Amino acid sequence: MVILSDLVLRDVPRVLSIAGTDPTGGAGIQADLKSIAALGGYGMAVVTSLVAQNTRGVRSVHTPPPQFLREQLDAVSDDVVIDAVKIGMLGDVATIGVVQEWLERVRPPLVVLDPVMVATSGDLLLVSAAETALRELVGRAHLVTPNLPELAVLVNEPTAKYWPTALDQAKKLSTMSGSVVLVKGGHLNTERSPDALVGMYWQPGGVDGGETFEVITPRVSTSNSHGTGCSLSSGITTVMARTGDWTRALSETKNWLQDALVHADELQVGQGSGPINHFHRLWAKARTLPGNQNSRMG
Repeated sequence: MVILSDLVLRDVPRVLSIAGTDPTGGAGIQADLKSIAALGGYGMAVVTSLVAQNTRGVRSVHTPPPQFLREQLDAVSDDVVIDAVKIGMLGDVATIGVVQEWLERVRPPLVVLDPVMVATSGDLLLVSAAETALRELVGRAHLVTPNLPELAVLVNEPTAKYWPTALDQAKKLSTMSGSVVLVKGGHLNTERSPDALVGMYWQPGGVDGGETFEVITPRVSTSNSHGTGCSLSSGITTVMARTGDWTRALSETKNWLQDALVHADELQVGQGSGPINHFHRLWAKARTLPGNQNSRMG
């Protein structure tokens, strides 16, 4: 069991995203930084892969040398106290190995792993040889946030078509890894969108929080959901680093994400699956400030 023992809560936690890029800004490290900022954290970024993609799909992936990844990680941790780490795309065995070694050496107090394997478009983002190494890394994370296809890969089962099956698979992964699992129902063909924390988790003061906590929201009718998984996991990381409360982290982030999806169509970015509206609440509030109504920036 991966236990939170060294987490020191901060009003503005310093959150490091280790992930790949998205030039159109909707997913990957760009989405992480937006989500961290929107939910009250200070975002930092270490790039694992340079991805040539847009809202319509992935074109190619370039992975920098492992030594350069190590230098990025050390440059941050040698200078900044890191309160939480969110890990996204790790494209190969060497990349996973560098991150694993750094985690064991630096031991950040909160680690959330989003095991990115398949893009929303269906493009494969993780080479098959790295699956075993990624499974080992799962055991180092406090929280793991796979989508349903990724969850199925991690437990060697077919992709769940129904929510009870997804919960069962999440329980298996939690038992295997010792980590809490966030199982996400975004891929289900249902009117409502469920998400659940599965596994033994602790609330403030070391109180046993139970084994399953669900948050269910209405499904938003939009094709602009690019980067939803990245944003959810980095948002939870940030709120957890502020509050130390897993259930609050999921509830607060899901509420924010629902709003970001409702207003996603307003952005009009790209011709495919566009991004969510990370800063809708901030921009809406800014527009109500004195002197800003109906104003234009010139």
